[in-house]
Parts: sequence; structure tokens; C-alpha cells
Amino acid sequence: MKLRNVGVLAICLALLMAISFGCATTQKAAAPAKAEAQVDWKFHDIVDVKFVKEHVKIPMQEGVMLIDARPKRAKYDKGHIPMAVSIPDTQFDKMVSKLPKDKNALLIYYCGGLKCKLSHKSARKAEKLGYTNVKVFAKGYPAWLKVPGNYPSVSVEWVKKQIDNKADMIVIDSRPKRKKYDKGHVETAISIPDSQFKKLTDQLPKDKAKLLVFYCGGLKCPLSHKSAKKAIGLGYTNAKVFSAGYPAWKEVAGTPKAKAVPTQVKAGKEEGSIDIESFKKILNENPDSILLIDVRDPDEFTAGAFKTAVNFPSDEIEGKINSLPADKPIVFVCSTGARSGEAFYMVQDIRPELKDVYYLEAEITYNKDGSFKIIAPK
Repeated sequence: MKLRNVGVLAICLALLMAISFGCATTQKAAAPAKAEAQVDWKFHDIVDVKFVKEHVKIPMQEGVMLIDARPKRAKYDKGHIPMAVSIPDTQFDKMVSKLPKDKNALLIYYCGGLKCKLSHKSARKAEKLGYTNVKVFAKGYPAWLKVPGNYPSVSVEWVKKQIDNKADMIVIDSRPKRKKYDKGHVETAISIPDSQFKKLTDQLPKDKAKLLVFYCGGLKCPLSHKSAKKAIGLGYTNAKVFSAGYPAWKEVAGTPKAKAVPTQVKAGKEEGSIDIESFKKILNENPDSILLIDVRDPDEFTAGAFKTAVNFPSDEIEGKINSLPADKPIVFVCSTGARSGEAFYMVQDIRPELKDVYYLEAEITYNKDGSFKIIAPK
């Protein structure tokens, strides 16, 4: 009986150990499942910033699309990886037509960093549609900006808003001047062709933190990207590229219309001079139809000047000639016609394509209240 009881006891103990071991095994096996649940939202194919940089080309390679899954107006417009297309995850179904027809195309999604799920969600949706080469740049836009030399791109809507609000920035057209800029450009933009960048660095601001926005001829044009990199190399810390460039600007803002040359503008007797009576008529009837530039020294200008004039002192005018607009006549003035005449001939030497440029050959007395007296030369 004792042996039988001992046997039964042994069997019970064995069963208890087996049950305990089985429970432990089950508990240990369950742990990974719990960990997997925590990262379930992460996409299975993650790439780093080096991979992205290798595929960001201007123009983009055929069969490659970089996609920003963040909200457009709140995030993408203000700054995104150059050449990225905006397809917010919340708008995925509505904008699916923007994806390439080729299901083997490389799709690289990104959003706001490691805590952002949007790019992962969009990548999964793309895979469900049959795309076979989908990646997620999980560290996203913040990681892109941390790489030295990298810069953000901005949308045409953002650029227009800044211009409308008269933001403190400089918009720079990197296209050839005569062939492109002179025929039409973004409002307020100055011309610094990329091919002339080194020669025209004096047109850039002294403040290296100033906002610079470069643009050129659209998504296939590399000039603005080259210029932005050069500016960054010079120490500018707030350079951006408006990648969609002038073609996008024309669609959103409309092609800027050149202002008609006033019919009352008449040439004077001296080469390059403006007829004094026509000049007076312009000031009285349509002063904004010309760009009036006073080339006297700042202290002279402050003491009295034409109300609509801007002051470009004669010793600085040479460095500003390349940024002069071509959409309205330009008239230089001083107090005797000497410095204004010199400015006229400087323009002829540096930018002979500007035809509607004049100077006032006369003695002028300026008053503090904006009134004046013009005496024609004898």
C-alpha cells in the first residue's frame, strides 16, 4: 500500500511540474507577441537618410517617387525634402491617381520622424494596391534637415503667401537673366544666375541668417539647387529652394504683366536724357509708372527728394545694376545731371539690353516737403 501511495504521489508531482512548466512556457511565448503588438504599426522595409539622398535627383529618376505623407498646408508647404510629392495619408484614397502607373516603381514615404505613423500607414496602403517596391524613411523630415548641407524645399503657395505678406526674405532667380528673368520672373525676385553666382555674391545680404529662397525653371531645373548649396557653403543658414519654380508661379499667381511704357516719356536732347516737361508730367499724373532712382549721397537724399524716389548712391549703383527690373522705365536723378548721367552710362555698359533707361539733365533744388525746382541747362 505504501509503495502504491508513493507511486501515486510521484505521478501527481510529475503532473504538477508538467503543468507548471507548461504555464511558464506559455507565459514566455506570450511575451514576444506582446512586444510585436507594440510595433505593429511600423512598416517592414525601413531605409535611412543615405538611401533617400541617393535617390533625390534633379530631375528625379524615372520610376522613383519620394512622398511626403504629412498634412500639406500645415507641414509640406512650409518645408519638405526637395522633389518630394505631397500625398497626405489622410487624403491617400482621393489622391491615389498621383502614384505612378508602374507597380514596380520605387516609392519612398516619409513624415515627421520616428513617432509619426503617417508614412507607415501610407506605405501599407500602397502595398495593398499592388506596389512591390515600397520603403519608409522612418526618421523622416527632421533627420533630413540634420544632415550638413541639406536644405528644405517650399511650395508655391508658401512663396506667394510670404510675398503677399511682405515677409523679410530675398527671392532669387537662378536662371539666365536675359533669356529667362527679363522675360518674366517671380514677383520681388532679383536676378543672380547660377552661372554668375561667384561674380554676384555682393547682391546677397550681409546677414547670413537672412531667408533666401532660390528658384529656377521647375522640377527638372537644377540651377536653384546648385545656387542654394553655394549659398550654404558661404555660411548662409536659412536657404530654401522653391523647386517647382517659375512654371508653378505662373499657374498660381498668373504671368506678371509688364507695365506699358507711358506715352508721355520723351527723350531729351542729350543722349540718354529724358525730356524735362514729360518728366514733370509723369510725376504729376503717373509717378508709379517709372522707377525713379536718386543717386545722390544719403545725407542729400534725406534733406529733400522726389516723393517716389529710391536712393541708390552713385558709389553703390554699379553693384545694383544687375538687380534693376525690366518691367518699367528707369529714370536716374541727382542735383546737376552729372552723377545721374554717369549711372545711365553704367547701365549701358553692364546691361545694354535695358532700353527704357534715362537720366534727368538739369539742375534740381529739392525741398524737405517733396517739392522741387527744375532748371533746364542752357
